[in-house]
Amino acid sequence: MDRPQFRKYEFGACTGSLTSLEEYSEQLKDMVTFFLGCSASLEGAWEKAGLPRRDPPGHGHVGAYKTTVPCTTVAGFCCPLVVTMRPVPKDKLERLVQASCSLMGEQGQPVHIGDPELLGIQDLSRPDYGDPVPCQPGEVPVFWPSQLTSLEAVSGYQTPLAFTSAPGSMVMTDLKDLEAPAGCLTPEGIPEVHPISQDPLHYSITSASAVQKIRELETVIAVDPGNRGIGHLLRKDELLRASLSLSHAHAVLITTGFPTHFNHEPPEETDGPPGAIALAAFLQALDKGVSVIVDRRALSLFQKLVEEAVEQATCRSIMETTVSDEAFGRQLCSPLYHQRDEAFGKASRNCPNPHRADASTLCPSCQGVLKTPIPILTYQGGSAEAAQAFLCDERDPKSPRFDHLVAIERAGRAADGNYYNARKMNIKHLVDPIDDLFLVAQKIPGISSTGVGDGGNELGMGKVKEAVKNHIRNGDVIACDVEADFAVIAGVSNWGGYALACALYVLNSCEVHGRYLRKAARPSHAPGEQRWTEALPSVAKEEKMLSILVQHRVRSGVSGNVGMEVDGLPFHSTHAQMIQKLLDVTTGCQ
Repeated sequence: MDRPQFRKYEFGACTGSLTSLEEYSEQLKDMVTFFLGCSASLEGAWEKAGLPRRDPPGHGHVGAYKTTVPCTTVAGFCCPLVVTMRPVPKDKLERLVQASCSLMGEQGQPVHIGDPELLGIQDLSRPDYGDPVPCQPGEVPVFWPSQLTSLEAVSGYQTPLAFTSAPGSMVMTDLKDLEAPAGCLTPEGIPEVHPISQDPLHYSITSASAVQKIRELETVIAVDPGNRGIGHLLRKDELLRASLSLSHAHAVLITTGFPTHFNHEPPEETDGPPGAIALAAFLQALDKGVSVIVDRRALSLFQKLVEEAVEQATCRSIMETTVSDEAFGRQLCSPLYHQRDEAFGKASRNCPNPHRADASTLCPSCQGVLKTPIPILTYQGGSAEAAQAFLCDERDPKSPRFDHLVAIERAGRAADGNYYNARKMNIKHLVDPIDDLFLVAQKIPGISSTGVGDGGNELGMGKVKEAVKNHIRNGDVIACDVEADFAVIAGVSNWGGYALACALYVLNSCEVHGRYLRKAARPSHAPGEQRWTEALPSVAKEEKMLSILVQHRVRSGVSGNVGMEVDGLPFHSTHAQMIQKLLDVTTGCQ
């Protein structure tokens, strides 16, 4: 009787409004009452953040919107998420999010920050419940879950009888919102807000501790073993924003291949493909769509590289599927053991150093580089229309096939239309115009891009081209003119690929970011941390990948040697140490 208005539902349909439930006292004896948190409690967070309260014109109640985001189905209840929206000044976003989480815990975390269309909301001026609060210039729409979701659940379930409080008729209790004690929020729980896209506008959330780890990864890969002057190209948090954007992506297109050795066959170098494959492997573990696009003349080479990278997984996968009990699972992992069954394949029979293993722990050399094959694509180019047709279903820019493009040590087009290696040699005759895809993607809302480079002549480095021209040898000629949204700079480009994979692990292992992914515009259905750990780059896997390249006569970029080196740097004394440093930061084993 405390409420001025109730709604009555019969078989899912609202059949009337009531000011009291007294006449249904008998029915209420067999019913259960749920009290749900209300977004009106956010007012305390606004006050704590020092923000003025924003009410709808006319003093109505704040509008709520049905989204196209499905809630989890439970015992027959299924419905779309309903959200409330509050416009927040851009420079106050993080302060408000932290205040709301401090006051309301997990329930205070927004489910989405940015373009309402990413939630399926077409018009903010027309809420499904209540009255709109208009966004002013400089403000960003921020969305919280609404208790009105329960109305949709009741309606969808079609129970014979149900009652709800009417929208705007909240239950006031004598309970106080209890703020967490000072210092109670640890770095693992303090949310930070970071922009990841301007078109459409989109912000992501992760914890302060995850941000710190990714910044450490960015610092680790920024060493300059070739003394090229890459320190002048560095921009803070490019790795962070790139990995956040990739974490929200559904389908990723990766390109690599720098044919610097134009007098040899193949002309590719050992920098690029390992980093691209390592990133692809981790995206696979996150259940994202992954494709690789390369030059037509290199198609056969990359098909073999991927085929052999997957072949290396045979030992592990067979072990996992054939182990039936603990005794069998602890068989010796040795050449003789592998030869017992032809299904292990030729690659598995080279397992060195017998040791004891169970179904989930095998020797490093038995771990596969890739779990499943990756589609290898090519692009013939010709026009902007051709690029759009490649990127979008039926050429429709509202239906992109990929939502993130990544270039790792990929030859990039210079201002004069040519492609140059570090020595100013024009290699355009060996390079397909994959740059066109990045140029057209800039005009298609919903597609972001990342470029990884170590010298400034790589695809995507157009974002730092002025620094390349001023500080990199031959930069005035070789500088790539094509930008990416994010420019990840590394001493060796492979390291950038490894760091992106590690950053994705950090983000998806972060409770704050994981909660945002699960509840926001693009829910995550990744399988779990154990599989993510297995998919991380490792010294053994990257050594294996490099050995595959060497078997195909792919040469080191600086020295031109066919051997276990990248950019003239030996694998074991340089690259293996870098991989281990990245893993130590990622898994907290410093």
